[in-house]
Amino acid sequence: MRTSLLALLLALGISSTACSQNKPKTIPNGPDVPARTVHAVDKKYAAPKPVTGKPGEFPVQKTTAEWEKQLTEEQFYILREKGTERAFNNPYWDNHAKGTYYCAGCHNLLFNSSTKFESGTGWPSFWAPATDNSLKVASDESFGMSRDEIVCATCGGHLGHVFDDGPKPTGLRYCMDSYGMTFEKAK
Repeated sequence: MRTSLLALLLALGISSTACSQNKPKTIPNGPDVPARTVHAVDKKYAAPKPVTGKPGEFPVQKTTAEWEKQLTEEQFYILREKGTERAFNNPYWDNHAKGTYYCAGCHNLLFNSSTKFESGTGWPSFWAPATDNSLKVASDESFGMSRDEIVCATCGGHLGHVFDDGPKPTGLRYCMDSYGMTFEKAK
């Protein structure tokens, strides 16, 4: 019994941190937020803007009750409660179709399939957002780690994390939770 419990706790710990690496990087921040250190990124692909937490930071504002009514249970858990879905057991980790990814909460454009790549993590990974205004970055100190959380720039919904171990040209890996997004196949 004790061995089974330890194995379960170990598996949960690994799955919650599998999409995390604690490497230094520099992401430019606004005037109120101290800069963090990232390797050079092609100027064509700007890093997400930081979340400042100021009132009105996100154009789409809803109550918890409104979000619960609009979102599925999985979407609410990811977007509003900053949850993490299971690796290799989510809708888009193995999606190879051409198309566009949007925020499941507000339909904000997030990623194009042309920047999606196989990271081996079990979550959909991208090397660049669709636009410079698609995402924002926030500090995440959970699980005893310091990570850069990625949120939707329009509604502030949690989407995943960004790491500096991705492919060129950016060297970034946006490790996203599928349930925080919707996918529209290209026509």
